[in-house]
Amino acid sequence: MRKKLLLGNWKMNKTPAEAREFCEKAGEVVSFAKAHDVDLGVAPTYVCLQTVLENAPEGLIVSAQNCNEHDHGAYTGEVSIPMLDAVGIKWCIIGHSERRGYYGETSEACNAKIKALLAAGMTPVYCCGESLETYEKGETKAFVAEQIRTGFAGLTPEEAAKVVIAYEPIWAIGTGKSATKQTAEDTIGFIRRTLRESFGHIAADIRILYGGSVKPANIAEYMSEEDIDGALVGGASLDPDSYKALVENLVK
Repeated sequence: MRKKLLLGNWKMNKTPAEAREFCEKAGEVVSFAKAHDVDLGVAPTYVCLQTVLENAPEGLIVSAQNCNEHDHGAYTGEVSIPMLDAVGIKWCIIGHSERRGYYGETSEACNAKIKALLAAGMTPVYCCGESLETYEKGETKAFVAEQIRTGFAGLTPEEAAKVVIAYEPIWAIGTGKSATKQTAEDTIGFIRRTLRESFGHIAADIRILYGGSVKPANIAEYMSEEDIDGALVGGASLDPDSYKALVENLVK
C-alpha cells in the first residue's frame, strides 16, 4: 500500500521570517497528517531551509527545490548535495517544469542528479509533464514516457523504488486550469506501466503525485483515483490555512 504524500513547493516565495511563521502554525496539520498516515512536506527556497528545519513540527519533510549533481567546484550560484545533506535536508525536487523551461534543464541532467541524490541516501522527487502544444497534439504519453525512461536510465529496481514522481502538465501549472481527474489518472497509470517495462513489480511501489493547480476544492477528486498517490502543490501550499485544508480534503 503506497502512503499518500502532500508536498508544498514554495517556489521563490517567503522570507525566513515568513517561513518561521508558517512553521509556528503548522503543528496541528502535521499532527492531523500523522494520524491519517499521510506524509507531509514543504520545499522552501535555499535561504529558508535552515529556518524551516529548525522550526518545523516533528515529522514535516523539508525538501530542497533543486540541487547540483557535482559535490563541489566552480559552479557559481549552485548548491551541492553534500551542502544540503550537511544542514539536514534529505529530499530534493528535480526537473520541475520551471527549471526545464526557464533554465534549460534536461532529463539527462535530471538523471545525473537523481543518481547523485540516491548515492547520498536522499529522496529525489522527479517532475515530468507536457506543454499545452504537446497535449493538444495528443503526444502526451510519448513525451512523458521519454522523460521517465531518460530520468530513470541506469537505475536498479531498488533505486527506482526510492524515487517519487510528480506528474505536472505544464499547461495546468499556475494557470488556474487543471487536468480532469480522469486525464491525470490516465497519464499517471501510463507512467506506472512505463516503469513496469524497466522495473517490473517494483513499479507498483513507486509513489506518483499529481501537480497542476491543485487546491483544497479539487484535491479530493484526484486522491480518489487508484494510481494517484498525493500531490505536489504550489500556491495553495503557501498559506497555513490553505495547507491545512489541502490535507484535510486529501484524506476524505
